[in-house]
Amino acid sequence: MSIFPDSEYERVYTGSAINVQFLQTVLQDSNINSIKRDDFESGLRGGFGGGLPNQVQLFVKKTDADIATPIIEKSLS
Repeated sequence: MSIFPDSEYERVYTGSAINVQFLQTVLQDSNINSIKRDDFESGLRGGFGGGLPNQVQLFVKKTDADIATPIIEKSLS
């Protein structure tokens, strides 16, 4: 579910940075590009608080979401 309706990306997973990194590798092996968003890390680097630790979001293009979701579920089971 996208928090930005006009975005071409959709959030497909939220969890630890380690899981997100693993899933990015798995998705890349299936030729699906992804973007991670870590508000906590960004806040630390910017000198202000924000986000929750270990709550990294993983996004894929909306056109890839139907393919990416089962891959993610299978990879984490």
